[in-house]
Amino acid sequence: MDRDAYLEGAIRDVLSGDDAALDDRIAHAALLFAASGAMADADRLVTHWHALTERPVTALVPSAVQARAWAMLFEARGAHPDWAAGMIPLDLDAEERAHDEYLARRASDLDGLLGGSPIGEAVSHLGPSRPDRLREAVARGDLDAWAEIASRQGRPDVAVLAATRRLAPRLAGGADPLGLGGWTEVCAGALVAALYERYPPDTGSWREMIAGILRLRGGGTAPPAASLRTIGAAEARLGLRLPDDYREFLQTCDGLPADVVFPRLLGTAELRAEGGVVVIADPAVVLLTAAGDEWRTVEIDPALGTTVHPTFRALLERHLLLLAQSA
Repeated sequence: MDRDAYLEGAIRDVLSGDDAALDDRIAHAALLFAASGAMADADRLVTHWHALTERPVTALVPSAVQARAWAMLFEARGAHPDWAAGMIPLDLDAEERAHDEYLARRASDLDGLLGGSPIGEAVSHLGPSRPDRLREAVARGDLDAWAEIASRQGRPDVAVLAATRRLAPRLAGGADPLGLGGWTEVCAGALVAALYERYPPDTGSWREMIAGILRLRGGGTAPPAASLRTIGAAEARLGLRLPDDYREFLQTCDGLPADVVFPRLLGTAELRAEGGVVVIADPAVVLLTAAGDEWRTVEIDPALGTTVHPTFRALLERHLLLLAQSA
């Protein structure tokens, strides 16, 4: 599997594919992670997809083999994640027998017809058949042989592997037959970011946005709001009128505590101006700058460089988005 090509195609489908293409990509990626011992990455991806699309999780299991794969992995894991509450319960003993029969079948030219539905699987018996080395490797429990075949596929058939009850415990335990390692975390993060780009969250009012930031940070309390008199006194001291959206922020909370990646936003009494630039953070990595009648918010990151946001609110919306993506 070409990891770069896989990730590029997956991001493209998440950003611009129709709903079916998006769901198909998320379904495959999540199962790929889970079958590589990275269940936490799978859970994170599906949880964000479910929250943003509000579609039922059954959309991620269009085929009997995919539904079976998740059921076997959950059994091996000994727990079901919260997002799996909407999955249809399966009789695992019956599914195990059905999968053994599936592995024993010769491959058909009609395999995969109707998305792998029960009707499609029945129809596949009508097509010409031939040996299937991938199924044979899974039936033998030979992960190395499966990986040798699957690694040449653009989208490895992990469902047929994970749906095998006797192999699922090895996968859930971190067998990682494709050797994906830490790439699953990178891929999951990129797909979650793409989901938020496609479905940008509604940040709501200033009060709602601040509450959302503090909640995603894990708690904390914002300072009380600044009064119009306090803001006016600060503007008189600075010798300028602050941008309207920044004034609205101060009227919601007079500054904001820092977190591990975001600086402390100063209260009105601590604001200072240097050469027409207003320093609003400690350390001084967030600045307000005026270009004619328009203000810009400048964010300085030692690692990533300088970012110019069109408004102060845009800066906090970006911070909220990054917090949501990493949750």
